[in-house]
Amino acid sequence: MSRLAGKTALITGAARGIGLAFAKAYIAEGARVAIADIDIDRARAEAERIGPAAIAVEMDVTRQPSIDAGIAATVEAFGRIDILINNAAIFSAAPIVDITSADYDRVFDINVKGALFTLQSVAKQMIAQGHGGKIINMASQAGRRGEALVAVYCASKAAIISLTQSAGLDLIQHGINVNAIAPGVVDGEHWDGVDAFFAKHEGKPLGQKKTEVGNAVPYGRMGTADDLTGMAVFLASGDAEYVVAQTYNVDGGNWLS
Repeated sequence: MSRLAGKTALITGAARGIGLAFAKAYIAEGARVAIADIDIDRARAEAERIGPAAIAVEMDVTRQPSIDAGIAATVEAFGRIDILINNAAIFSAAPIVDITSADYDRVFDINVKGALFTLQSVAKQMIAQGHGGKIINMASQAGRRGEALVAVYCASKAAIISLTQSAGLDLIQHGINVNAIAPGVVDGEHWDGVDAFFAKHEGKPLGQKKTEVGNAVPYGRMGTADDLTGMAVFLASGDAEYVVAQTYNVDGGNWLS
């Protein structure tokens, strides 16, 4: 039996990468999915490829009216929201002496403020529905410890771990389970930019940093988006009913806790 049959999920930043892998995994488990993304053209193209179990929803998580419109569009199409994945996020890196307030504001607006107010708005919808729900925040191993060149991004993901704890303890009274996934290094198109940054600031050839971080993972390689889908399905399912305010490492053994 499909583990998410009859459920509706809203996934932010789902037009590519990890979010898109989650959408496909949820649909394979019987769910209907709103692919929410600021890149609506790509979201529509992916929804069309997937089929009638998916819709595209334009959402800018830094704007409350856009969050509200995305939720309303999801409810209009599917009648309810049972699952939220707060996946939309951006990466930023700079030496401490080069961090700008504009860069800080952009990262925290999307990674933290966006996650908080999307969570809040979906939680209100779930409370009104009266059937509980599952909320999954995307943290990172970067939220478990600082890194010299990645201060702002690390701080934003540490905030997500803390937010997951606070929201989880608050919302469980409504039958809403809030938990998080902390990936390690995950291969994908974003890693070209990450690798280029480290090549510049650590004086390494292009591709060397990516090879180094992959080799350093105890499992023996970088993760993939598909490595994360099992945990995402579990946390959205009835099997996770007694799991509250936790952050699960899915990182090949990089962080032990």
